[in-house]
Amino acid sequence: PRMNKSVTCIIGSIAVLALVGGILWYSKTTTQAPIVQGIPDMLVVDAPKAGSVVVSPLSVKGSARGMFYFEASFPIELQDANRQEIAIVPAQAQGEWMTEDFVPFEGTLTFEKPSTPTGFLVFKKDNPSGLPEHDQSFEMSVRFE
Repeated sequence: PRMNKSVTCIIGSIAVLALVGGILWYSKTTTQAPIVQGIPDMLVVDAPKAGSVVVSPLSVKGSARGMFYFEASFPIELQDANRQEIAIVPAQAQGEWMTEDFVPFEGTLTFEKPSTPTGFLVFKKDNPSGLPEHDQSFEMSVRFE
């Protein structure tokens, strides 16, 4: 009889753990994470890669979530190491941008080689409101040849 209580207790514990595990698994698979979790979830840069050498004309390609655009574009700015603007161009959506999904973009920057050996490529969420709480940007370092 004593062994039966132990077995029953063990089986009951396993059943409870399985139930809790199943509930946790179900809640993870059915609860969608927020779409906006900072820029890494908003923007993917395919070219150029961070830290790469860039020359003019610089073709920039990637994908951004639809809410990063306004009227199918957002600004891409090239800066030198002193944060001085070298060039700026609108990244153009290559598809329907009125979505929460990723939409491909392209932009080409034409510039003269700066005096600094490094700089930054800055992707700015288009913010026609001008309100600081709607500002978002992502930057990556680049090198000049």
